[in-house]
Amino acid sequence: MKIPYIWYASYGSNMLESRFHCYIRGGQPEGSVKTQPGCFDTTLPTEKANITINRELYFARKSGSWQHGGVAFTGTEPNEQAHTLGRMYLITAGQFIDVIRQENDFYGNLVIDLEKAIEKGSLIIDPNWWYGNLLYLGDKNGHPIFTFTHATHQPEAINPPGTNYLRTIIAGLKEAYHFSNKEIYAYLKDKPGIRGTNVLIDL
Repeated sequence: MKIPYIWYASYGSNMLESRFHCYIRGGQPEGSVKTQPGCFDTTLPTEKANITINRELYFARKSGSWQHGGVAFTGTEPNEQAHTLGRMYLITAGQFIDVIRQENDFYGNLVIDLEKAIEKGSLIIDPNWWYGNLLYLGDKNGHPIFTFTHATHQPEAINPPGTNYLRTIIAGLKEAYHFSNKEIYAYLKDKPGIRGTNVLIDL
C-alpha cells in the first residue's frame, strides 16, 4: 500500500507555521542559528489542524541551534493523563521523510516503512538520533498521523529550553490555539525541563 500523504503532528517549535515552512522551503528560523536546506518538494502543506497527543511533553538535551537549551520531546508510550498540544500539517510522505532527515542532521538516503510503523504503532529509525522514533497516532480524513521523538525516555537529559526556542513555542501556541499568556503559562509550567525553573517568568 502506497501512502501518498501523511499528517505530521508537531508539538514543539514546528507548531509555529513560519518555522515549519523552513523545513519545507528552506531557510533560517527566527531565533535559531541553523539554516535548513528544505525538502526536495517545496510545496507547502495543503491542510493544517490541531491535535492533542497522549504522550508527556518534556524538554531535554542541549541544542546548538537553540542557545544550547533543551528542545521538545514526547514520551514513547501512550499516557492517558498526558494532553500534549500539537499542530498537524498535511504533507507528502516524501516531504515527511525529508523533515525527519533535517531534524536529525542526516542527509543520506533514507527509506522508512510507514506501513510497518502503522502496524506496530511505532518504528525505531535510528536509536542514536534525537528524533529517531516514529510514532503512529491514528488517522484523520483517511491519512495517517505521525510524529517523532527519541527512542527512549530521557530523564537524565532533562534541560530547560533556551529563550528563543521557548518564544517560538509560545508563538506557535498563540497562533494555533489563540492562547493568552496566562493559558500558556498554565500549560507549560509543570512540564519536565520547565518545572521548578524561572524560564517562563524571565519571558
